[in-house]
Amino acid sequence: MREPLLNDAIEQSQPAPARWSRLTDRELAWCLRFQQTVRHRWVVRLLAVVSRLGDGVFWYALMAALLLIQGKAAIPVVGRMLLAGAVCLALYKWLKARTTRPRPCARHDRIQPRVAPLDEYSFPSGHTLHAVSFTLIAVHHYPALAWLLPPFAVLVALSRIVLGLHYPSDVLAGALLGASLALLALQSPFIQV
Repeated sequence: MREPLLNDAIEQSQPAPARWSRLTDRELAWCLRFQQTVRHRWVVRLLAVVSRLGDGVFWYALMAALLLIQGKAAIPVVGRMLLAGAVCLALYKWLKARTTRPRPCARHDRIQPRVAPLDEYSFPSGHTLHAVSFTLIAVHHYPALAWLLPPFAVLVALSRIVLGLHYPSDVLAGALLGASLALLALQSPFIQV
């Protein structure tokens, strides 16, 4: 038996491509819960700032700081991050164009986008993909950053759901893809450390 919240989500949702229907219907209820749970204006603002920083500002500032502090020693690390970032960008744009999964805020009128989406589709979460990839590469080379980067990556991922822009499976897929690409970048023979 379905919960009332889920029934409301299914009844008010717009049609989605068949491949996403079941998963989307299940996840709409979770998206509604996230938005209803996180109502404090300051929390929403914090997550909006985190999401905005996750657009790239935070990561490029990190790369610049590594180069300023570590000098030439940081070049291979930043090179790996840039390589992973380029592959992440190409992969997530390709996947979004192929999957065309509508964002939660486009599927249900009770899910409000708390920031403007960067594009039309939700699968996978590009913010999460980049956050996980950059975090794993940076922490691999600079373990002292483990106090900052993993919590920030988790906040980026959470922000995408709370802000009404992604389903949990979008974020999970982005995290898994980001981790896989980070591992590939760390093994890349083209950028020697």
